[in-house]
Amino acid sequence: MTPHASAATGRTHTVLDGTPVGPLTFVATDGALAGLYMTDHRHRPPLETFGRPVGTDAAPFATAIEQLHAYFRGELTVFDVPLDLRGTPFQCRVWAALRTIPYGQTLSYGQLAAQLGAPSAARAVGLANGRNPVSIIVPCHRVVGADGSLTGYGGGLDRKRRLLAFESVDAALFPASEAG
Repeated sequence: MTPHASAATGRTHTVLDGTPVGPLTFVATDGALAGLYMTDHRHRPPLETFGRPVGTDAAPFATAIEQLHAYFRGELTVFDVPLDLRGTPFQCRVWAALRTIPYGQTLSYGQLAAQLGAPSAARAVGLANGRNPVSIIVPCHRVVGADGSLTGYGGGLDRKRRLLAFESVDAALFPASEAG
């Protein structure tokens, strides 16, 4: 995969306004969710790669939006939207591992690296985590620094804190970090 692949046939996008974390841009490839980006998202690809705009009722957006609304109401803890995650083999392993972190819990980058069988790869896990193309649904916000600090988040630390608060993780207990 190239990071800025051209908008191919079968690639579409839509924007959902009014969420607790601001507007969200959804990108799909052939009916599977390939991107979920926040405003000012750190590694947000260029708009021209998102494909043609469609309504929020198009597949898979309607399902993803319905599930996100349930998540923000505290009624959903696991997403089952079809995903099309493209990255390096290591990134894909990290993103799969992120989906195993239970709702309302956090892991450190080092713990996630150890879970992947690469205990010395905490930094590489952090870099892969930061490139997660499907925020919230692939819960990269559940990864924190070794000391419990809220380090880096593509959508900003305030949004990370809010997402953890939705999951009843007491984010106020975590010291903020300037990293990320």
